[in-house]
Amino acid sequence: MSSKLGSFKTLISSIPEFCTSHWLLRMPLVIIFLQQGLMKLPFDLDEASSYGLPPLVWWIVIAGELGAGLGLLLGGLFNTKVLAWIGDPITRFSGFTIGCITTGVIWIGEPESFLDVLLYDNLHVSIWVGGLFFALRGNRA
Repeated sequence: MSSKLGSFKTLISSIPEFCTSHWLLRMPLVIIFLQQGLMKLPFDLDEASSYGLPPLVWWIVIAGELGAGLGLLLGGLFNTKVLAWIGDPITRFSGFTIGCITTGVIWIGEPESFLDVLLYDNLHVSIWVGGLFFALRGNRA
C-alpha cells in the first residue's frame, strides 16, 4: 500500500506547473468588465435612474468597470520581475473593485435571501469570487 502511495505522489509531482493558468480566470473577468463598462457609454442619466442610482454613483460604476477590466489586464501583463512591484497592487485593487461592483449589482437586484443569491445568481457569485481571488492573491495566483 505504501508503494502505491509513493507512486501516486511521484506521478502527481511529475505533472508540470502551469504558472500562467491565472489567465484562464483573468481574461473572462477582463472581457466581462470592459464589455459592461463600454455598454454604459455614452453616459446616460436615464439609465442611471432606471436602476435608482444617482448620476455620480453611475459614473463611478462606469469608471470602476472600465478601470477594473483594464487594471486586471495590465496587472497580469506587469507580472514580471521588473514590474511586479506595480502589477501586484494593480491586480489586487482591480479584484477588490470587481468584488465591490458585483456586490452592488447583487444588492440592487434585491434578493430575498442570501441563499437565493447563492442558488439562483451563480453568474454574479462566480464573478464576485473571481474578484475576491485576485484581491486576496494578486499576481501570486
